[in-house]
Amino acid sequence: MRAPRPCGVCGAAGAAKYRCPRCPAAYCSVPCCRAHKERCTPEPERPAAGQAGQAADSPWSVEDILTGDDEQDRVPLQKLKLLGESEELRGLLLNPHLRQLLLTIDQAEDKSSLMKKYMQEPLFAEFADCCLRIVEPPEKENVLPE
Repeated sequence: MRAPRPCGVCGAAGAAKYRCPRCPAAYCSVPCCRAHKERCTPEPERPAAGQAGQAADSPWSVEDILTGDDEQDRVPLQKLKLLGESEELRGLLLNPHLRQLLLTIDQAEDKSSLMKKYMQEPLFAEFADCCLRIVEPPEKENVLPE
């Protein structure tokens, strides 16, 4: 997990937990958000090269969500393709309850808190663990040689 950046409005070190949806500015609180909003100048639109799978009216792209600081959190496309090839994951996705949970998260405003809530559900936790095992296989540190 990455450390928070300094607030772009008040300068509080390591306090910027929130990001402006229109520009890369980060801030730490509602007052700082309001102050930033008054002087925010959105970045010009970038060409949507390679965004074929994205809805044309979608206000977000991967580049908008992940800044250079977040590059370490990005999963390479080759590993994402492994998710589609996993029989274990396909088996889990046959469960209508899991599909409904995923749909609810996709449509939610506050996805983060809803995901935290759903992580308490064994089925969703199993799904998340399966995805992580696929894109980030566990290292064999403490395995005894046979």
